[in-house]
This record gives sequence, C-alpha cells and structure tokens, in this order.
Amino acid sequence: MTRKVMKFGGSSLANAARIRSAAKIVAEEAGKGTSLAVVVSAMGKTTEGLLGLAEEVSCTTDRRELDQLLASGEQQSAALFSLALKDLGVPARSYTGAQAGIRASGMWMDGRICEIVPTAILQGFERGECAIVAGFQGLGENGEILTLGRGGSDLTAVALAAALDAQDCLIYTDVDGIYSADPNRVGNARRIDCLSYEECLEMAVLGAKVMQARSVEMAAKYGVPITVLSSFQPGGGTKVQEKCVGEDLVVRAVVPDRGVAKVAVLGVPDVPGIAAKLFSGLAGRGIHVEMIIQSTMRGQVNDIAFLVKKGLLGEAIDACRNVAREIGAQGVNFDVEVGRVSIVGAGIANHVDVPGRMFTVLAREGINLDMIASTSGSITCVVALDRLDDAARALHREFIEEEQA
Repeated sequence: MTRKVMKFGGSSLANAARIRSAAKIVAEEAGKGTSLAVVVSAMGKTTEGLLGLAEEVSCTTDRRELDQLLASGEQQSAALFSLALKDLGVPARSYTGAQAGIRASGMWMDGRICEIVPTAILQGFERGECAIVAGFQGLGENGEILTLGRGGSDLTAVALAAALDAQDCLIYTDVDGIYSADPNRVGNARRIDCLSYEECLEMAVLGAKVMQARSVEMAAKYGVPITVLSSFQPGGGTKVQEKCVGEDLVVRAVVPDRGVAKVAVLGVPDVPGIAAKLFSGLAGRGIHVEMIIQSTMRGQVNDIAFLVKKGLLGEAIDACRNVAREIGAQGVNFDVEVGRVSIVGAGIANHVDVPGRMFTVLAREGINLDMIASTSGSITCVVALDRLDDAARALHREFIEEEQA
C-alpha cells in the first residue's frame, strides 16, 4: 500500500477554518487508499506567543522548561487536526512525538533525532487510521520532551518518511513552491520546478525560508523525495530530489538574509589553540556560527569575525567576552545593521566568471562588501542592511531574469 507523509506549517493551520481546509486535503488523499502520516506545526504564531509569555513571567532562560512549553503548541494542533478529520469521516489518531516513537538526544531546544520506531503508527495504518503527529519534538534520553530546533516539524516529516519508507513527503506551506528569490521583496521572483538536495540545502543554510536545513540534509541522506506545495491553492509545487535534469541555469536562486549579526573578536593572540577555545566556548552554549573570517596577522595578533543569528547575539557576545578576557584579546564588537546576500547553484564554483559578475553588479549599485565567503554551491556577501534588498534585486536581474530572457 502507498504511504505518504504530509506536513502542514503554522500558516496552514492558523485558525479553525484553515485546519478544516487542510483536513479536506488529507481526506481527499486518504480516499485514494493511501496510508498517511500527517505532521503538524503549531497554529499560526503560537510558538512566538508562547515564547513571549515565557518572557513576561520570568527573566530566567530555562531551556528545559521552554521545551515543555513549546511542545504543547504542536500537540494542540495534532489533536485539533484529528478531530477535524473525524468530522469528515476519516479515522485518525493524534500522537505526540514520543507516542510516534521519535527518540532524540542532544541539547534542550536543539535536539537531534537518533531513532524512530513507528510501531504505533504502523498499527494505526492496519486499522485504517491516519496518524496525526505533533512535529518539532521527540522523547529525550531521560524521558523528557526534547524539541528539534526552529523549523523542526520539517525534520519530523522527513524523518518519518524515511522510517515509514514513504513514497513521498509533501510539505504544505502558504506559497506554491520554492522561488528564485523572496517574492515579497523581488517582484520578478520565479517558482522553481525542481531543486537538487544540494541547492535546497544551500538555500536553507543561507537564510531562505524554504525548509529547515537539517531536514533537507536528512532527505538527502535517506533519499526521501520532497514536494513543496501550497495548502491554499492547487497545482504548482517544487520537487526536491537528488538531481534535476535539463536545468541550464548556473545560479538557481538569490537569497537575502536579514536575520544575522556580525561579531568580531579583536586583537586575538596568534598562537595555536586560540580559535579552538573561542568556538568551543560558543558551541558549549549551543550557538551556531557562520562565515568565520580571520584577518591577516599584524603584530602577532588577528581579528576573528563571524555571523550569528540575531536571536543568539546576546549569548554570543557574552561567551566571546569571557573567552577574550581569558586569552588576552583586545575586545569584542558587534554590528546588527548587516545582512547577507547569496547566489546559489550546484557547481557554482566551477564557473570562473560568476564571482566577478557578482561583485561587478554590486559595485555598479554602489554596495560595499563587508565579508565574502564561498562554497561549491554558493557565494555570499555581507552588506549593509539598508542595501540588502537592492543587492538581491540587482543580482536576480543579472543571474536569473536576464539568463531566462
């Protein structure tokens, strides 16, 4: 029997009417005889609301208690979705992450799935039930709820698809696929029919609001085919798979990211082990860093700069200042008025003309470059925040609109 995993994001479940609408999509698929596991996010902005409430009642950041709190949003959605399906005559049962057999390990609010034993879901399939699974959570090593990081419902969906040997993993959002740029900021952004795992992962890591990066990484590891669709309108969609045949464009997307801040540790002694101490201190607090740049040595000291998510900036500064005092660095500074813009495409590093074209376009727009980094699939520039949209639009014209003209 065909098995599929369907995942609905918060915007698709923002109120009762949208839950009923999403349930009709599932009911239609279930009517074809498909065995379905449906992964749900918290309704609308529930997660942000719960975090706001936590800040109102306490100044303490207790990640264990936040995990207990935040997991309740997805559990609420699962129960409501199950009720909506039953109202349509579709047998359904809701599951927490633990009840679905999802085991996790790691740090609070950033758990990692280590095993899925979907026995209860498979038993439900035999009874003809749809499984409605609360995303974003699993059972930790000590029997505690452990959440899987922001966007973790995507990860739940892909992991379940792998564990259930599902034929497809359908991700329903408020847009009809993945676009070549943010359509709210770049007027001529175009829906992409097919992306490779590599390209989608680069986009996610660099700040595109497509899927959680870890979910794409897991899909690539287990060969889970993904389709990104709209829950509000039929048709369209973007397939994410191993390879896409027939695409001639080198640059597939332009990704601006407004959610980063720059941190610089100044006057770092140029001795072995210093960088290890700095970044181990950040990792110990669960702070992910990106675009690490070390300046050329001058007078036996270096400057080390990197990017962090703005929400982690306070913790990052605190951690860096502690290490700076310990190693005798000159100080720490930061800048929140920056953004990064990236061009993404598989094998972009093999096209020698692309970097020069990118920098020429930005120079023509009078946009100064603060930091530059590249991988095999992307080139990224850090620019002033107030010029970020200008940069994205100019690069989209150069690499996508004119290439397709």
